[in-house]
Amino acid sequence: MTKSAIVLAAGHGTRMKSQTHKVLHPVCGKPMIHHILDTLEELGVDQTIVVVGQQREKVIEAVGSRADIAIQEEQKGTGDAVKAALPKLRSDVDTVVVLYGDAPLIQAKTIEGLFKMKDSEQADAVILTADVQDPTGLGRVFLNHQGHVARIVEEKDATPEERANHVINTGVYAYDRAALRMSVEELKNDNAQGEYYLTDTLAIIGDKGGKVVPLQVENPHEIASVNDRLQLSQVEALARQMILQKWMRDGVTIVDPGNTYIEASVRLSPDVTLLPGTILAGETHVASFATIGPNTRLVDTVVRERAVVQYTVSVESEIGEEAQVGPFAYLRPGTKVGARCKVGDFVELKNTVLGDDTKVSHLAYVGDAEIGRDVNIGCGVVTVNYDGEKKHRTVVGDGSFIGSNANLIAPLTIGEGVYVCAGSTVTEDAADDAFVIARTPQTTKPNYVRAWKARRAGNQPTVKGGEAGGH
Repeated sequence: MTKSAIVLAAGHGTRMKSQTHKVLHPVCGKPMIHHILDTLEELGVDQTIVVVGQQREKVIEAVGSRADIAIQEEQKGTGDAVKAALPKLRSDVDTVVVLYGDAPLIQAKTIEGLFKMKDSEQADAVILTADVQDPTGLGRVFLNHQGHVARIVEEKDATPEERANHVINTGVYAYDRAALRMSVEELKNDNAQGEYYLTDTLAIIGDKGGKVVPLQVENPHEIASVNDRLQLSQVEALARQMILQKWMRDGVTIVDPGNTYIEASVRLSPDVTLLPGTILAGETHVASFATIGPNTRLVDTVVRERAVVQYTVSVESEIGEEAQVGPFAYLRPGTKVGARCKVGDFVELKNTVLGDDTKVSHLAYVGDAEIGRDVNIGCGVVTVNYDGEKKHRTVVGDGSFIGSNANLIAPLTIGEGVYVCAGSTVTEDAADDAFVIARTPQTTKPNYVRAWKARRAGNQPTVKGGEAGGH
């Protein structure tokens, strides 16, 4: 069986009140349309067609080469949107599933269930239904004595008895290709909106003696769709819950799921522990036995085995095995922290490599630098990397010691085993085993302070009335 999917993404979504097309709004860090495309690729669908209309350029750019594109020039209903896609269907396609670009939570196993049901029942169409607690505003599905779909009744047309039925039409269907083409061609727009409704295809197929069967979705959350910002937040919450449940079932400890946020593209290994306030985004990967949090945000960051990262923000960085980062550290793009390193409180690293076993324990800025193994960077150290026009690099060799409050003026190379005294401003390279002290000589004046204060007091200007003046 050759399978195709048509994804409807033509409407802009005016209720979103946004300049961004509805299907491009992110859910758990990924545009809604990408959730659908990822699911279809996971399923192995032979062909995907995305129907675009308003703001089509942005949607086409987001889809890229992942699907064929069909254009619905005027938004005249879901039936018309599918009709626009039919010329794009491959000639060898047997079954077509129709999905919506603003319903990103549907799972691959559910779509696969539609294909299997259509095949096993030799049906002309399969309708995905859901049994929901509150069916208000939704069309109800009624079956005949054979268990086939007899009719769909919209709420406005339903009797009180019919409204008591909580089985609703999700709008997701799988069709035999020939039945789909026939029924779409016979659609009429003789309704108040003047639109062509895809729902009407089911009645057309039934009237022609075709077989329409239901498949009830296991989790009604899968068919949640987005029409405004409130629904976007609700779908985001559902997606986040599904992601958290997946990782917990896969062996990740999440201490407080209600206060943990994991985007869809994140990868975690078994025995990771996530503490409250953890936010994992982008292409973040965390290896086994690492502990993240509390209150830590990692974006496109790789964390190796047994590392501990707390109260930290890290972007496009790498943290080595058994390293300790935080609290209150900031790792900016291009940073690589080696194995067993310590990056302590109020440390900022940018485009910097720390060799294994190196320590930057507190209150330091290290930017555009290559720091060797087993180096100690003292409190208050700054790599002065920017001259107002260009960034320059600092290199520190293995086993060196950089004392507190040292300024390393880049470009600068410090050799291996170098000792830089606290308070030094280093402007020249230092070879291996050098001792570097670069301080202004101290001047001490004994028995000076009281006399100095007295002179200051005697020099104060006066104003009329003898009152002291000043600034």
